[in-house]
Order: sequence, then C-alpha cells, then structure tokens
Amino acid sequence: MDTYRQTLRKYWGYDDFRGIQRQIIESIDQGHDTLGLMPTGGGKSITFQVPALLKEGVCLVVTPLIALMKDQVAHLRAKGILASAIYSGMTHHEILTTMENAIYGGVKILYVSPERLSSPFFIKKMTNVNVSFITVDEAHCISQWGYDFRPSYLKINDIRLLKPDVPILALTATATPQVVDDIQEQLGFAEKRVYSMSFERKNLSYIVRDAPDKVTELLHILHAVKGCGIVYVRSRRKTKEIAQLLNDHGITATYYHAGLEAADKDQKQKDWQQDKVRMMVATNAFGMGIDKPDVRIVVHIDCPDSIEAYFQEAGRAGRDGEKAYAVLLYNNSDRRKLTKRISDNFPEKDYIRQVYDHLADFLQVGIGSGAGATFEFDIERFCRVFKHFPIQVDSALKILQRAGYVEYDTDPGSNPRLMFNLEREDLYKLKQLTKVQDTVITALLRLYGGLFTDYCFIDESYVAQKAGLDSHTVYEILKGLSRQQIIHFIPRRKLPTITYTERREDGCRLSIPPSVYEERKTSFIDRIESMVGYATNDQICRSRQLLRYFGESRSRDCGHCDVCIAHQRDAGASAKESTVRERILQLLSDREKHHLSELHTLGIPKAPLDTALEYLIHEEEICIEGGFLQKK
Repeated sequence: MDTYRQTLRKYWGYDDFRGIQRQIIESIDQGHDTLGLMPTGGGKSITFQVPALLKEGVCLVVTPLIALMKDQVAHLRAKGILASAIYSGMTHHEILTTMENAIYGGVKILYVSPERLSSPFFIKKMTNVNVSFITVDEAHCISQWGYDFRPSYLKINDIRLLKPDVPILALTATATPQVVDDIQEQLGFAEKRVYSMSFERKNLSYIVRDAPDKVTELLHILHAVKGCGIVYVRSRRKTKEIAQLLNDHGITATYYHAGLEAADKDQKQKDWQQDKVRMMVATNAFGMGIDKPDVRIVVHIDCPDSIEAYFQEAGRAGRDGEKAYAVLLYNNSDRRKLTKRISDNFPEKDYIRQVYDHLADFLQVGIGSGAGATFEFDIERFCRVFKHFPIQVDSALKILQRAGYVEYDTDPGSNPRLMFNLEREDLYKLKQLTKVQDTVITALLRLYGGLFTDYCFIDESYVAQKAGLDSHTVYEILKGLSRQQIIHFIPRRKLPTITYTERREDGCRLSIPPSVYEERKTSFIDRIESMVGYATNDQICRSRQLLRYFGESRSRDCGHCDVCIAHQRDAGASAKESTVRERILQLLSDREKHHLSELHTLGIPKAPLDTALEYLIHEEEICIEGGFLQKK
C-alpha cells in the first residue's frame, strides 16, 4: 500500500480515496499550484490534510468559517494530529503561543481566518514558519465575480509574496468557468491546473413548485416526504415563525440564525443532528461544515439570489447517497423581491457618497483626518439620525470598503473575556459574595482554566447554563463583580466597526471605479436572471440546467426532477392518445360510414375518445355527418 493510502487508513479508516482526491493530493505533493472543484460532500478536507501530514513543515489553511475551523481542529486533535487555529477574538498570548508552536514544529495544520493575514504581527511571525503549502478553502471568495466575494481574501497574496516558492491549493464547491479562471489569476498560479468532479447528484431530485401559498405547500411536502430536513428562509424572524408553524402541525422543528447565542446555536444544532427534532428552519448562516449525511429534504421558501448559493444549500440533502429532494417554492412575487435586491445591494453612487459624508459627521471625523482610526458603529442609531434604511447603508459601506476607503467589520468577533484580580486563595476568603455571585464564580472555575493568570474568553450563555441562570443575569453579575474589583470583565463588542483606511475625503471627490460598482452590479444582475431562469424554465431538466451553469456541457436528463417527470407523463399521455387515434382509424379503414354508437365497441373511455376525435377532425383525417363517421 502506498504512503498516501497508508496515511488515509491510519487516521481516517478509509481503504482508498474517492473521486479526484488522489489527483489533487499528488499534484500539490509535487509542488504544483492546484485548483480543486468538488461539490458539497465531495471530501475536500482530505485533499489537504493527507499531504499536510506527509510533507515537512506547516500547511496553512485559509478559511472564513470560524465554526468550521474550530470543529476540524477538534477532530484532527482527536486523531492525534497537531492542528491549531488563529481567528479574531483570541488573546495576544494565545496567538503568540500558537505561532511559536508553528515555528518550532508543534503544528502540522494551521487554520487562519483571512482577516488575520493583514496583521503585521502575524506576517512577522510567518517569516519564521516553514510552510509546506497554502490551502485556500472557499476559494470562490477571492473572485470579484464570485457570489460571495470577500475583500479580506485578497490579503492571501501578501503571504504568497512572503513565501514565493510555496504551492497553493485552492478548493471550492461552487465556481462558474469565469470564476475558475479568476481564482487562478488572483492567486498567481504559475500555470493553470484544475481538477474537477462532476457536480451531478444522481440521488438528488431537484423540484420547483409554483406555490401561491407557500406555507400550505410546505406542509403538504413535509407530510409526504419522510425523514429529517432543512427549510431555508431569508429573515431571522421568519425562522422562528415557520418553526412554530411546523410544530403546530405536528412536525417537530427548531430554528437557527446568526443572531443566536453560541450555546443556543449548539443546542439547536445538536437537537437536530441527534434527530430530537425533524426539521431545522434556518437562514443561510446554517449548514456550512455540518456533517449530517441523512438529510432527506431541503426546502427553500425564499428564492436565493444566485444559483451558486442555491446549489450549495440544496446539496446538503442526500449526502449518504440515498434518495433525497431539493425543493424550491416559487411564485410571481419572487421575481419582484429578487429585482429589489439589485437596488438594495447597489444603491446609486450619489447615495453612497452621501452615506460616506454622513458617516464622517456621525463619527466626527474631519476632512483630511481619520486615517487608521477605528470606531464602533451603531448602524441603527445612524439610520435614525440620518433617516436611512439599514439594508442600503450596509450595502453602501461594503462598496466603500471594496473601493478602499474604509474597512467595515460587521462581526468584530470580540467575545467577552475576564481575568480574576485576586489570587485563588484570596477568592475563597471573600465574605461579601451573594449566593448567585458564588454560583457564577463556581461555574466560571469549572468551565475555564487560567483565569488567574491571563484574560480568558468566555461564553455567557454557557456560564448561564452551568449556573442555572439566564444570560442577562450572568452579564449583570459579572459587571457587579468587576465593579467590586474581584474580576476584570470586558463585555462583548456587539457593534460593527468602521476603520478609515485613508484620510477622510469630501464625499463628492470619492472615486468608485467600474470594477467595484458597474461590473459587479452587472454580474449580480446576471446571477439573479440565471436564478429566475432556473425557477421558471420547465422545459429543460433541472439537473442539466444546474450543470450547464457550472460549465458541464456533457450532461443528460436526470429522469427524476419535476421537469423530467412532467415530460414522461406528457409522453405517456401522447402515446395513449396516438393509440386511441389509431384504433378509430382502423375502424374506419373500410371507408364505409359508421354510426358514432359503434365507437363504444372499442371500449375507450369518453375523455380520451373525445380528445382523439377532436384531433382527427381538426387534422381533416375524418368527418362526421348526421351522426356518422367516415375516413376522408
């Protein structure tokens, strides 16, 4: 058995690779820049984890999914693999320790968030790390033409300049031919090298339902299809409403969105994964990296604004290879809603300049100043003061970020942290603690180590669970303990942040180039039109439409989507009609007149008989006169 398979069997228990895994591994092991296109569930992580163990040095993995990197690090460590992660929210001491371990051989696989790549401290430390190769997960994020472009991904080139001889492995599950080319260009591939699996999912039936009443249709579908599933909606409020509706109709459900506390997210996810509830109702914040192979159905109540997003979310069904369904509920209002997203995502340039000026007034930043300054940004208060809508403001700030004027961080990721000001022995001598304060302190000491030597990030909801209290009560108790100087408590930073990357200009002087605005707007409109086209095209097989979008021209009808089933039904009906017509013509083949009553001897039901007669008369093959039939 070769070294690759030995490593696979030793750590993962598999006898052999599947799909294109081995080709990708061999390519990166030979030092080639490599792009791997693998659909959801295709086993992307194996393609970098196996060669990382075999090559000397550290495999640097760039991924935007903090929850996923934590999960993978935990799984790798459980296998005895030296893995670590660096992401926003860690203390300087934690980051320093991790980087020192990477320098001195204590790490084989190092996960980092793309934002970390711009840190001068990280860059400085990386110069001393022996990097075997760089893996870029969710690589479509580096492409301006990708559906999920993230400016922070452009920082990957800084590492590439730092390590010019180190190969790059780019991985993605969703990329059009244009995005495939752009990924390789943005990452500076020495030569084009792409390995791709077919995106075809033979066990997955794609269905589009014309649903004027989406709730009724959803209930009908979930009563007809057994097994667990996911229902995707667009708003946080709707997740709770739909979950409640399903529970009211005897379908156990929970809900999930980005605004939930971490402990709530974990509990809801666990309840669903352990089949304590059947359905998860969620925004697109749910699903990435979730390993539940037996999902039987994914339903989209709200239409996504790109085929890439739809394909990725729908692809979470049937990863065990068994029969599964991906259902999109669509009606006439969806096109209108999708069209509105264009103006929401790309407000007029004059409006963007106005937001830039109002932002400076709000943060009190004068013209010619502010470069490098970071401010907390209360978007709700900003909108109240200047009479803006949050969606358009959010979009305007993202465009200003792409244009290079500000950094707009919507999720600073600064969890609450604390450190005890007292020694452990002195803590036990305290007499003035209330019962609930003592309960919270006990919970903290049981959940976290090192609280007496350094700041430790905590999760208030976990502490509340352990203490048998609610999160708000725990928050107030921690503030009280901080006022008493028993602990130093730094609360969670909940507000987004704005950093001026350049000194503040007068809004009318801002330059918003076509690559940031017009070209991206055109690309966004094209993606919406493609999504609408998919939803409304009932002539071409659903699977074939999706595969063609991703550049697979050699595809065949799946035979089990709603379009294929309708075609089979129509073909069957046409065959039956043709047979009825032939029998009528056979009766009249003697060119004699036959009374209509003789048709009853053929034993044909009235409806298909009437349809066949109407067709033959229209085609002037027969005529009827005075109750008699005759062939022309």
